[in-house]
Amino acid sequence: MKLISTLSILFIVSIIYSCSSPNAKTMSNTSKDQPPNIVYILADDLGYGDLGCYGQEQIETPNIDLLAKNGMLFTNHYAGSSVCAPSRSTFLTGLHTGHTSIRGNKFAKEIGEGQVPLSTECLTVGELLKEKGYTTGAFGKWGLGYPGSEGDPNQLGFDVFYGYNCQRQAHRYYPQHLWHNDQKVALEGNDFTNKVTYSGDVIHQKVLEFIDENKDKPFFLYYPNLIPHAELLLPEGELMQKYSKKFGKEVGYVNHKKGSEYGDEDFMITRYSSQPEPRATYAAMVELLDRQVGEVIQKLEENGLMENTIVIFTSDNGPHTEAGADPQFFNSNGGLRGLKRDLYEGGIRVPMIVRWDGVVPKESKSDHVSAFWDMLPTFGEIAETNFNQQVDGISILPTLKGIKQPTHDYLYWEFHEQGGRQAVRQGNWKLLKQNTFNKEKTTIELFNLDEDPSEVNDLSDDYPGKVQHLLEIMDREHTPSKEFPKFDTVS
Repeated sequence: MKLISTLSILFIVSIIYSCSSPNAKTMSNTSKDQPPNIVYILADDLGYGDLGCYGQEQIETPNIDLLAKNGMLFTNHYAGSSVCAPSRSTFLTGLHTGHTSIRGNKFAKEIGEGQVPLSTECLTVGELLKEKGYTTGAFGKWGLGYPGSEGDPNQLGFDVFYGYNCQRQAHRYYPQHLWHNDQKVALEGNDFTNKVTYSGDVIHQKVLEFIDENKDKPFFLYYPNLIPHAELLLPEGELMQKYSKKFGKEVGYVNHKKGSEYGDEDFMITRYSSQPEPRATYAAMVELLDRQVGEVIQKLEENGLMENTIVIFTSDNGPHTEAGADPQFFNSNGGLRGLKRDLYEGGIRVPMIVRWDGVVPKESKSDHVSAFWDMLPTFGEIAETNFNQQVDGISILPTLKGIKQPTHDYLYWEFHEQGGRQAVRQGNWKLLKQNTFNKEKTTIELFNLDEDPSEVNDLSDDYPGKVQHLLEIMDREHTPSKEFPKFDTVS
């Protein structure tokens, strides 16, 4: 574990303003003595290869590609997990899945809406920045504690939350309600038969309003966007027409489970509707996400904020196959092995782009090995915070500034579904352990990612010493968990 270091805020500000762009549309509303705004945009199930700047050829993402052109593109950045809730938990707490309190997607059954709550024992990114005077907002999908629980976003450092508290509710893009802090907000016209108000549009407007409302003070905007998580659905319009024409007649996805379709008498919020054009819809959703990113940048520029704002774009895990999604067709994992729920590279290596005018060199690229749990110490150093809590992350601010960067000795993941999985990356070596909960079925694989990034050649028989060393790291990095106890019984 690493302790967060501090950095002089005056040094940061002097760099920002000495190198800032003269092309802002308006005069900045921020003071030169003010710490930079932080915008963290998190896509949902977007693959490493789903963006043009990462090699995507079928889907157009001009705004995100421009973000990369104006900043730094990371090629070795990792999600906190291969599914939603634990990945977000590692981001918020700076702790990997062997230490953070939420290690899987676990529904709070007795409540009926929401997931088991993130523990308040750990400091969150929201709390860290709020203590430093930031106004904090989260917009989109939460999934880390039902309304009113200790894991409610308002209890974990966020002044305002708007969106889905429950990630099961977020399977549908036309829900009956969203949450604004502790208030349930009905969406006009949505009754699980009629689809009138698209949740993504409403949430996005709240994001833009948050920027307008807080343009004169430092803010932290956490935007866990739903797209392109299933279900595959968006309003009819020119984006759908564009990709329908491009891909032509498709083999549609049909969900035969009862309660899947809007209008079904026994409609179930947790399922996905059928989709006659799954490829066109997926592509249109990704381009809609790209437009939303572009509108966030435009709003920052309109308010003269880009010279003092850091914008980060990434995804919570690898691409999914639900509701007719076809990651093979789009090469969504960028040629890497595995998808969502895998601890192979395709399940956890994700795109990350950082733009920070005057600090991050334009059109730059980094192969620094980083992970979600690095964000808390990074933001802490940027905002010149001080605290004595230990985390697993290392600030990547040196990489952003182009100076010598401390590196991780290793990265660790554990996954509590599908029989249990663990993975460790140390340097170019990566060890995977599958079926951890059943010793008779447990398998071990070792890969050299430098020579074999697609994880094809298992070298575990050739390097038994390396295997043993990495297994010892796995055993050491897992700590007991009351809510997720299965690993404790096999360790």
